[in-house]
Amino acid sequence: MQAIFQTAGIVGTGAMGRGIAQMAAQAGSTVLLFDVQPGAAETARQALQQTWQTLVAKGKLPTAQADDCCARVHVASGLEALSACDLVVEAVVERLDVKRKLFADLETVVSPQAVLATNTSSLSVTAIAAGLQRPGQLAGYHFFNPVPLMRVVEVIAGLKTNPVVCQQLSDFTRQFGHTPVAAQDTPGFIVNHAGRGYGTEALRVASERVADFATIDRILKDQMSFRLGPFELMDLTALDVSHPVMESIYHQYFEEPRYRPSAITAQRLAGGVLGKKVGEGFYRYAQGVAEIPAEPAVPAVKALPPVWVSPKAARRTEIYQLLKDLGASIETGQVPSGEALILVAPLGLDVTTLAAVERLDPARTLGIDMMLDDKATRRRVLATNPATRSDMRDAAHALFAQDGKSVSIIRDSGGFVTQRVVATIVNIAADMCQQGVCTPADLEVAVTLGLGYPMGPLAMGDRIGPANVLEILFNMQTVYGDPRYRPSPWLRRRGALGLSLMQQEE
Repeated sequence: MQAIFQTAGIVGTGAMGRGIAQMAAQAGSTVLLFDVQPGAAETARQALQQTWQTLVAKGKLPTAQADDCCARVHVASGLEALSACDLVVEAVVERLDVKRKLFADLETVVSPQAVLATNTSSLSVTAIAAGLQRPGQLAGYHFFNPVPLMRVVEVIAGLKTNPVVCQQLSDFTRQFGHTPVAAQDTPGFIVNHAGRGYGTEALRVASERVADFATIDRILKDQMSFRLGPFELMDLTALDVSHPVMESIYHQYFEEPRYRPSAITAQRLAGGVLGKKVGEGFYRYAQGVAEIPAEPAVPAVKALPPVWVSPKAARRTEIYQLLKDLGASIETGQVPSGEALILVAPLGLDVTTLAAVERLDPARTLGIDMMLDDKATRRRVLATNPATRSDMRDAAHALFAQDGKSVSIIRDSGGFVTQRVVATIVNIAADMCQQGVCTPADLEVAVTLGLGYPMGPLAMGDRIGPANVLEILFNMQTVYGDPRYRPSPWLRRRGALGLSLMQQEE
């Protein structure tokens, strides 16, 4: 198959530029490498040859194809040498002035039909194209690192981008085996925008001293099957990368509360506690391995009290069955006895609010997170309130660990941990659809491929139930009084009508 772009120029030959060059050559394009640093382009060419030889040795690429790819990659002596290119992709420093100057120079070199593409991750494509003679020929073409393994590419239309340009870039992406997703020119595009909720809400949970970093990570991995906990993820990406992105998107959206950064990461960044690459972040690392604190042991309790479940508890029938399976003594009266462990199961509210509203003895009241079916999770999460007695806390811990399932005890929190983090993720995704940043389908693909979530955020919302997500957000807004939790119109309307969050209007 003939490559859509016969000759592709790559300006900037660092890790991203090399990865893009590899994909272009594997799609069948002749590739010209250019870098302002002397010798950098030649170093990149040699690194690409080594990459293809390694793939051959591993049986992942035929020798003939590797030889063809090597033969198609050349070093350009200057920008003028890119005159024959019908595509030029820049992967240079993230500075608007640098990118504008580069594309203004390229316009004088390439043909009027040539496509110009920026691999920017945080700058406006429209702003980069401003001042060009042919702004319609420039589009965003955002790859993720490492390029060969991260198989999603964002194709971004600026205000004046010709739709044909985006279609060509999308078709070219498919030629080298990646998946294109179409995004409008908004801060963070799709992946970096959709990823705001996971880390920022986990940081808010930690800032309230609801639980420590390791416990929050365990809960989100075991309840929602995230591959990495948010603090593990921030340690991997490093705070000198992730915190500036948090700040950038927050400010580009004019201090939208949904994207508010955290003082925790600002302080750690200032102190150089960046993550795994420096040996210390939210965890300490010895020879690259995280030192994760052990979980608290299950308390030894001689006699378990009877359990009374609030009539307003979520999944109340399932809680009764769970208690029966665990061998608990269950009270079914209208009010609990004076010895009973009192159990509530709120969506979005905190244990304190329910104890006060339902006039329950707070000293004996705990909450259990029942947003998801207990059978679908690997961990149970219980929450105390400021008045909960230690003997009741220990009894609840021992009871719910009877069958060997992991149990985490956290302090009071509107929405526990998983409810508030997942609801925030879903709400941001729904609002992206409301804003027309992308289609629901492209959003789901971009997030699962780009962030490695167990499912797309809209699918998460549908799994929980849009009406339940709405309830969580409304109640969290009540507990915290923060506009951060106001539901998106997209979510509010679909939840009210019982529709899927994937539902688009005709």
